[in-house]
Amino acid sequence: MLKTLWATVRQGKIELLESDELPEGTKVLVTILADNETECWLEASQTSLDVVWNNTEDDIYVELLQE
Repeated sequence: MLKTLWATVRQGKIELLESDELPEGTKVLVTILADNETECWLEASQTSLDVVWNNTEDDIYVELLQE
């Protein structure tokens, strides 16, 4: 199971901002966010939104709405 937890770095150590029991030896993947977290999330989500909204299959709906 994948789980995302917010954390911050203090004195070179990663500290969770949420309470969670992580068993000793748990492997984690750390993603460094840009200083401007909002911009980072907008850029990351834009790719997914482009796949959903920018496709030719949905052109039929535009035609139907114009009738």
